[in-house]
Amino acid sequence: MREFAAEPPIEERIAEPLRATDATVATAESCTGGLIGSYLTDVPGSSDYFDRTLATYSYDSKMDLVGVPRETLDEHGAVSEPVARQMARGVRDTAGTTWGVSTTGIAGPDGGSDEKPVGTVFIGVAYRGEWGTQDSFARVRRHEFDGTRLEVKEQIARQALEDLLTAVEGKRGQ
Repeated sequence: MREFAAEPPIEERIAEPLRATDATVATAESCTGGLIGSYLTDVPGSSDYFDRTLATYSYDSKMDLVGVPRETLDEHGAVSEPVARQMARGVRDTAGTTWGVSTTGIAGPDGGSDEKPVGTVFIGVAYRGEWGTQDSFARVRRHEFDGTRLEVKEQIARQALEDLLTAVEGKRGQ
């Protein structure tokens, strides 16, 4: 699954900025089912910065593993900005990492709607600031991708790492 990989691939490009900032990352993946974690661990030495991946595919796993409230799932559905935000925060906080990344979307080939067609994903990136600084944040971006189920999953996973890299570089530049 390297059809959508740049050279060098994002999983290699993210390594240096994470190491340089002594940062760690954990992921809560729904539609990608662990693919982001797989990409990260393709890089030798990724144990310097990668903590864990939680495959939070079901509603119950989103509640149990990363603390998404039932009300949020009821009101917005699993594929939504509020759920992606809570997933990113939840995995960051339960893992005790600097960064949390989440994906929740519709990989297809079925399951889409006019409002959320197949290929829709919400990617969350959450940062842990130092206590008392009010520097912590969680950002979510909506993306839409085309292709087969596997192509959509690859594009989502790679975009999630790109979103993480943008956030890490933004914090580094401060």
